[in-house]
Amino acid sequence: MVASSMPEHDPTAYGSAIADRYDALYGDREAETTIEAVVGLAQGGPVLEMGIGTGRVALPLRERGLCVAGIEGSPEMVERLRAKPGGREIEVAVGDFAATRLAARDFGLVLLNLNAIFALPDQDAQVRCFANAAAHLRPGGRFVVEAMVLEPALHREGVAVAPRTFGEGHVELQASRYDAAAQRITRRLVLLGAGGVQVVSVEDRYAWPGELDLMARMGGLALEHRWGAWEGTPFTSRSDRHVSVYRR
Repeated sequence: MVASSMPEHDPTAYGSAIADRYDALYGDREAETTIEAVVGLAQGGPVLEMGIGTGRVALPLRERGLCVAGIEGSPEMVERLRAKPGGREIEVAVGDFAATRLAARDFGLVLLNLNAIFALPDQDAQVRCFANAAAHLRPGGRFVVEAMVLEPALHREGVAVAPRTFGEGHVELQASRYDAAAQRITRRLVLLGAGGVQVVSVEDRYAWPGELDLMARMGGLALEHRWGAWEGTPFTSRSDRHVSVYRR
């Protein structure tokens, strides 16, 4: 038997590396349209956010009157959440969102956004994530997944490099390599800002939208909507991401 060269999955690694810059990089990323869409889909909640992070989405949802809970792999991210107004009022379990269970099993919506499904190390873990989401939902509840759509042609010459965020006082560049056989994306996030240069290494296991649909069916969920953006725009062959809504 040949030993795998893939590093052991550490659900704390990404948050530990980026917690201090996360809000500056992603804090305002389509926050308003995301919140509006989630509020409409939750139909009064409550909402469970897998990968709740620093509360970018959860805290505004709470301000809109929804009861929100979360699962987060990184204690550093949870510390950032707790330091914000209202952050200590949100129940958060620290752990792997593919396996961690909350006592409550009656959520109206489970949310997993910003490509977080790909942070899980393999197909088995992603399947368990869908099953875990379904186990937290009430009948008729929804599991919402936001994820990119990979363009393999960009990686045919090796490493693809592209700007990821561009803000006041910071820039993030992403260099990525895609292994089509293993469906793995190796990424290096180069963060440039007043604090200097930081490089964060990320290993993703990519899954195509149709593969995610099959995982959903295995967990007792069915695709209800697939949009090209949070505004509800149509998903087409040219879409570079999708917002997929699965219903129990």
